[in-house]
Amino acid sequence: MAYHGHSLEEDLQTMLNTTAGRRQSLRWLLAGAASLPILGCGGSSDTAASTTDTGTGTSATGTTSTGTTTNTGGGSTGTATTTSSSCSVIPEETGGPYPADGTNSNSGGVVNVLAQSGVVRSDIRSSFGGMSGTAAGVPLTIRLHIVNANNSCAAASGFAVYLWHCDRDGNYSLYSSGVTNQNYLRGVQEADANGDITFATIFPGCYAGRMPHVHFEVYATLAKASSASNRIKTSQFAFPTDICNHVYATTGYSASVRNLAQISFATDNIFSDGYSLQLATLTGNATDGYVATLTVAVVA
Repeated sequence: MAYHGHSLEEDLQTMLNTTAGRRQSLRWLLAGAASLPILGCGGSSDTAASTTDTGTGTSATGTTSTGTTTNTGGGSTGTATTTSSSCSVIPEETGGPYPADGTNSNSGGVVNVLAQSGVVRSDIRSSFGGMSGTAAGVPLTIRLHIVNANNSCAAASGFAVYLWHCDRDGNYSLYSSGVTNQNYLRGVQEADANGDITFATIFPGCYAGRMPHVHFEVYATLAKASSASNRIKTSQFAFPTDICNHVYATTGYSASVRNLAQISFATDNIFSDGYSLQLATLTGNATDGYVATLTVAVVA
């Protein structure tokens, strides 16, 4: 198993050194101060999510078959959540220490994939722009539906999303030891006329101290997605715990089994204040892959 390359202490220091993420980093620290010493096994005390996995599944290409997995997504909405025009705006969260959006540096200096040719793509499993390598793991299709709470929650046609997450070993490309020469699992997509965005990727691993999650930034247009200073929302979303258990029982995710057993939504430093608007609905299975769907309401 590859060395993760970023301890919790290093994550904290990196976030505090990141100007754009300082305010959210402080929130992360304050929220987590009481929970870090008591990480333990078990599910969330903040959710009524329930899932079923009947086996035949949904392929990573989105072809629906008879197997389904559903979740009811309970829990509170989080302290950062507001309500506007009859839809709840997704909470603002830290971008974390590994955004690669020009707001911080790795060992080689400022790192910014938003300025690179080729970052606008749907399939983010492989590296681009002269880098080579493909992230292995259970196939995952991410479908985000973007709506504008300032426009009666209408579909946010033409908005854009920059999305990134760790690989199955819990490593972040461009930052973590062993993958600094990779930029996979990062990409930008523009919403279609229905406000829908799709990414083809792999199910992320679980590293120590965090529930499995995906980071993303929302921009009002694709052109504005070339600079992090234009982002109108930074947030994260998570996956139902039982689905994570199904995935982590497969080859390549052994470290995630141990890490997931030591964390829950209640002790996660981001989701412990509520995550009902940040819990994706999944269909599929660990053999054919999963499809994760989430509606993301923003104010623009």
